[in-house]
Amino acid sequence: MSVPAISISDLSVAYDRKRVLSNIFLEIGEGHRYGILGPNGSGKSTLLKAILGLIEDYTGTIQVLGQEVQQVRRRVVYVPQRSEIDFTFPATVRDVVLMGRYPHKKVFQRLSKEDHRLADEALAELGIANLQHRQIGELSGGQQQRTFLARALAQQAEVLLLDEPFVGVDIPTEEKIIAVLRKLSAAGKTLLVVHHDLQAVPDYFDHVVLLNQRLIAYGETAEVFTPELLRQAFGGQLALLQQAGGLVK
Repeated sequence: MSVPAISISDLSVAYDRKRVLSNIFLEIGEGHRYGILGPNGSGKSTLLKAILGLIEDYTGTIQVLGQEVQQVRRRVVYVPQRSEIDFTFPATVRDVVLMGRYPHKKVFQRLSKEDHRLADEALAELGIANLQHRQIGELSGGQQQRTFLARALAQQAEVLLLDEPFVGVDIPTEEKIIAVLRKLSAAGKTLLVVHHDLQAVPDYFDHVVLLNQRLIAYGETAEVFTPELLRQAFGGQLALLQQAGGLVK
């Protein structure tokens, strides 16, 4: 039996004594695209940060690829929300994409021709090779998101955690991103994607995790993305539920 890409047992997280996640048990299988869904404040971003080891105040256990995340750091990549990124940092698009190669390098080790080749491939894959010498703060929201996804590609990680990658991007960028995500999962990569557009869920994800501080349900999209489970996750937020293409009557 293969080891899950991510295994979470009895995870609880609190900020300032306020419980954000409670008693989460979750197993994420390899090679799938998981959409993480839930209302604002449900703990979606917190779940990603806990998996990454970025949260200290938690109980429970988390394993990534069968080990503690610190032991497999270079095999895991994180694309945060754009609002968490400092776009005034004096880096070009190419600089950012090459950052994806640093987890594979020793301290002070220089980037190789292979590193630059992988960066070139990632830039081309996301259609931003022509922007590689631009400062990231000069780009549109969609171009910035493509840049950070290209960085993730260059890292060649096995597990990708993306927090709201489709927010603030244009339609061509959204189509490009989902095409890349499908290609990655087809190649056996595991993706966890915090997402809010319910209407796109059946098309974008083959598995779903429904959260509202506790785990409502997880599994294949056809089994979990149902009116009853959505009601349990979103409660009275009927406007959001109605975006699910008529699922909720």
